[in-house]
Amino acid sequence: ERGVPRYNKFRELVGKEPLRSFDELTSNRIWAEEIRELYGGDIDRVDTQVGMFAEDLPAGFGFSDTAFRVFILMASRRLKSDRFFTTDWTTRTYTQVGMDWINSNDMSSVLLRHYPDLAPALRGVKNAFAPWSR
Repeated sequence: ERGVPRYNKFRELVGKEPLRSFDELTSNRIWAEEIRELYGGDIDRVDTQVGMFAEDLPAGFGFSDTAFRVFILMASRRLKSDRFFTTDWTTRTYTQVGMDWINSNDMSSVLLRHYPDLAPALRGVKNAFAPWSR
């Protein structure tokens, strides 16, 4: 109806093997059974978003491998098409002071500037997108 392929077809389109069973979709036995029942036992009928939310997460990730592939495609496309990251990534646009400020900050410094209470969780973390300290 919306032009989005079903989960297995979507997996194929992003370079992944289609699944043959609901047990391959998730290690959560309850979810596997509920999804199997909901889709009449046909793994090829599973909706894309349902499949991506049911997938087991890779270690250290907050979302599924299939969703990560979509994120990487869209993020790289966005960066390549944004003039402020390409043709206008200059001191004329940002000034030298601005470029120095951009280059001396990262996601951790942005988070800490707005949410200083996160300091203990980010202490010693080299990449704010990696798992934080407990």
